[in-house]
Amino acid sequence: MVSAATQDAHHAGPEVLSWLRLLLTPGLGRTTARRLLARAGSADAVWRLPRPVWAECATQAQIQAGSRFPPDWEKHCSALGRWLDSPVPGVLHAVIHLGHPQYPDCLLQTEDPPLLLFVQGPAALLASAQPWIPYPATLAMVGSRNPSAQGLIHARSMAQALAEHGLCIVSGLARGIDAAAHEGALQARTGASPCTIAVVGTGLDQVYPRAHARLAQQIALHGLVIGEYPLGRGPLPQHFPQRNRIISGLSQGTLVVEAALQSGSLITARLANEQGREVFAMPGSIHAPQSKGCHALIRQGATLVETADNVLEELQGLKPVLTQAEKSQDALKNHASVSEHPLLQALGHDPMSLESLSDRTGWDAARLQAQLMELELDGQIARLPGGLYQRLTRG
Repeated sequence: MVSAATQDAHHAGPEVLSWLRLLLTPGLGRTTARRLLARAGSADAVWRLPRPVWAECATQAQIQAGSRFPPDWEKHCSALGRWLDSPVPGVLHAVIHLGHPQYPDCLLQTEDPPLLLFVQGPAALLASAQPWIPYPATLAMVGSRNPSAQGLIHARSMAQALAEHGLCIVSGLARGIDAAAHEGALQARTGASPCTIAVVGTGLDQVYPRAHARLAQQIALHGLVIGEYPLGRGPLPQHFPQRNRIISGLSQGTLVVEAALQSGSLITARLANEQGREVFAMPGSIHAPQSKGCHALIRQGATLVETADNVLEELQGLKPVLTQAEKSQDALKNHASVSEHPLLQALGHDPMSLESLSDRTGWDAARLQAQLMELELDGQIARLPGGLYQRLTRG
């Protein structure tokens, strides 16, 4: 089946090219491909099945599409060969198909596993014969692309705390909560196990959003970047809801940090629930739109999360013993809360207007604005749209 023009992809091997053809054949789809694989026994044998067998598994349009090579086939093969041959130092590029020994078992347990996984990660990890997904010690963290300042702090500090206790944080490399979760996990990286996994909605030769190129590089060095889309595939809108099933499927549970009622993060939570995985949600202000999705999940039975211990107790059945450093840090936080700025005490933890603050404190507008600016510069409060202010809890 492999033409002379596919020789650039010699490192991929004919078996991977057979899987790539399944992926690229227009209109074939994962469900029909799996039916054909069940009849043929291998991807290579799919293309030798007699037409009557194809007719039992596929539509006439799919049979017609499968009778010829996909559009730009030679271009795809050459691109795959170059990608496999040219990773950055310390990083390996790999393609793992559905029948490969290293294909993650946790994805095989889901209803719609990807046909192919394109993977970037540390060379020592991917070259090993050992499983490279640390399931079940994996937790998905997802949330709003437009989070509050406090939401970003929560995501980073929660991801760091969970990673320090041995969990690998899975997310989608998107703006907002996803990026903060990856960053927090990277701060806690130790040992050879991946600290974070980014599941992307593009081909792995691209980064979306482009502003996260450096973050993607760091994840490839200390974690894993995974995608199911062929090289060259851009960020189409339908890709992102589809990739959510992989984020939840790789994870023992999914934690939603902030999400509006129409957030794509709720899709990930729903998929996690359908896959029999745990669902967690962090509560927030009743006035914040970014919290309404989390509150809806909690009403539906998601585990309410305030600390990393809440997650660890559910996933691992134990509460971690605090180290001396953690005990000292808790003592400092308690001391700080006793002697905190009076304006922070007046603010509480909900967004508040200047007028409401004036009523609570009895201060005039000039004094309030001066104090608020000082606290904002110190990173203790955030200015929100609509003239509201909210205190920030440092992680």
